[in-house]
Amino acid sequence: MTTRDAGTAAGANALPDGPITGGEALARMLLAHGIGPLFGMGGFQLLPFYDACRRLGLSHALINDERCGAFAADAYARVTGRVGVCDATLGPGATNLVTALVESYNAGVPIVAIVGDTHRDHSWKNMTQETRQLDILRPVVKEVIRVERTHRIPELVRRAFAVATSGRPGPVLLDVPEDVAHDEIVFQASDFYADPAAEAAPSLRCRPASADLTRAADLLAKAERPVILAGGGVHLSQAAPALEAFAHAFGIPVAHTLSGKGAIACTDPLSLGIFGRYSRIANDVIETADVILAIGCKLGEIATKRYSVPPAGKTLIHLDILAEEFDRCYPATVRLWGDAREGIEALTEKLAPTAEAARAARAGYATEIGERMAKWRAEVAPKLSSDERPITMARLMTEVTKALPADGLLVADGGFAAHWGGLLFDTKRAGRGFVPDRGFASIGYGLPGAMGCALAAPGRPVMALTGDGGFNMTLGELETALRMNLAFTLIIVNNAASGYVKALQHLMYGTGNYQSSDLREMNYAKIAETMGARGIRVENPDDLPGALAAAMAERGRPTVLDVVVTRDPANMLPGVDSRAVKAKKGDRVA
Repeated sequence: MTTRDAGTAAGANALPDGPITGGEALARMLLAHGIGPLFGMGGFQLLPFYDACRRLGLSHALINDERCGAFAADAYARVTGRVGVCDATLGPGATNLVTALVESYNAGVPIVAIVGDTHRDHSWKNMTQETRQLDILRPVVKEVIRVERTHRIPELVRRAFAVATSGRPGPVLLDVPEDVAHDEIVFQASDFYADPAAEAAPSLRCRPASADLTRAADLLAKAERPVILAGGGVHLSQAAPALEAFAHAFGIPVAHTLSGKGAIACTDPLSLGIFGRYSRIANDVIETADVILAIGCKLGEIATKRYSVPPAGKTLIHLDILAEEFDRCYPATVRLWGDAREGIEALTEKLAPTAEAARAARAGYATEIGERMAKWRAEVAPKLSSDERPITMARLMTEVTKALPADGLLVADGGFAAHWGGLLFDTKRAGRGFVPDRGFASIGYGLPGAMGCALAAPGRPVMALTGDGGFNMTLGELETALRMNLAFTLIIVNNAASGYVKALQHLMYGTGNYQSSDLREMNYAKIAETMGARGIRVENPDDLPGALAAAMAERGRPTVLDVVVTRDPANMLPGVDSRAVKAKKGDRVA
C-alpha cells in the first residue's frame, strides 16, 4: 500500500524527541491525510489539538456556529471530493453538529467530525456540558469511533478516513476524551502515515456483477426510448464525464435530480433537465420511456413527485453503490450494485459494438428531445425575462445563469433556493456546478456552503442563493467569511416571509390565511455593509446584470446581493409555465 507520512506533509515540523500530546498526534494524522481547511469552535478538551494546529500550520478557522462549520466542510467535500473536517467541543458543541451531519449522511458526503468529550476519570459525575452525545450523534453518522487509548490515535484516524470515503461516503464521528487529548506519550515517526486513497471519495471502486451487467446491456440495446435518471451519486463518484460520453455514444437523454444537476450540461442537446416535482419536459419523456437507467439516484419524494414518477410498470435498471436503495421506492428489473463510474464504464464496454447502430436508430428520438426543450424555453421566455417588480424568481435565475461562467459554482440553500435553482439554473458543462443541500434540505446552508466552495475552488466564481430566513439563521458567519477574506456572492431572496410555508398556506387555506410565516422587512445590504462586506440592494430587475457583475468583481470579501422578490404567495412556488398546482388537504405539493 502506498502511504503518505506526516513528516513529509508537515515539512519542517519533524516529530520531536520525547512525548507529544494526543491532540498533537491527532493534528499530525490530519496532516498525513493532506486535509484542507478545518472549521470549529474549541473548548478545553481539545486545546492540545488547537495548539498543535497552530504550531504545525494546519488551516483552522473559528466558526460562529458548529452547524455552519460542518456545512462549510460538507460543501468543501462536495466540490473537491476530499474529506471535509470539522471539530466541536463536548456537549452543546457536539450536539450542534447534528443537523449538518444528517445532511452529509443522507447526501453521501465524506466528513470527519472531531468532538471533545469528558475526562474519563470523571465521566457521569455531572461534568460541565456533559451529555450522552454519542447516543445523540450515532444515528447521523456512518460510524462513531471513540478513542479510548492515546496510542491508538493514528490507527483510529486512518479508520475514520477509510470509512468516510468507502462504499457510500458519509460522515464519521471521532470522539476524543479530554484525558486522551491532553495525555503525553512517545510516538514513532512511522506511526504517522495515511493511505492517500482514503483522502478522497470514493477510495474504493467496484463493478457490478458481470451477469447483471449483461442483462442491463441487453435491455438497453433493445430499447427504443431509453432514459437515464442521474442523481447525486454521479458527482460523488466523479462520474459526470463518463456519463456524458455514455449518453452521447448511445443517444440516450438524461434527466437529473436536484443533486444530480450537471451530470451532463443543462445546455446539452440530450439534457431533459430536472425530473419529478419541478420538471421541464422530463416527466413527459419518462412517461413514454421503455427502459430507465437510474444512476446514483435514491428516487426519493421530490425526484419522483411523491412517488408518481416513473409511472408503475416501467423497466428499471438501478445502478447504486448502496444495495439498501434497491427497491426502496421503485422495484428494479436489474440491480447493478457498484460504483457509478465503474458501472457506466462497464456498460459502455458491453454496449460498444452497438453504439453506431444505437445512435442512428435513436436519432429521431434525440431530435425530438431537442425540439421539446426548445419549445419549453420559447413558452416560458416571457417569464424568464419578466420586468415585473418586485422581481420574479424566474428573472433572477435567468440573470444568475447568464452571469455565472461555465466554471462557476451556485450553492442553493434548502427550500425555494434549491427548487428554483434546480428548475431554472443551467450548468454549462458536465460536473458539479450546482451545490444544493438536498440530503436533509435544512435551511441555513447557503452562507456556510458558499464559504466551503470558495475555499474548495479558489479562482472559480461562487454564488449562493439563500432566503432571508436562511440568512437570518446564519448571519454570524458573515463575520467568519470576512475574517477569512473570502470572496463570493451571497444572493438573499428577500420576500419578507418564510416563503415556502406562506405559499403552501395560501394554496391550502386561501388568501390572507397565514400564520407565523411573515418576516420583518429588512435591508440586508445595509446590514452587510455595517459588518464590512459589500452590500447591494436590487429592486429593479434591469439592475441585476450590473449588480451580479459588480459582486463577482469584488476581491477579498463577500458581497451580499439583497434582491427584493415577489411578496405574492400565489407566485412563490417554483414554476414558470401555465401548469396549475392542484391540491387537497394533506397533500404536499412542493
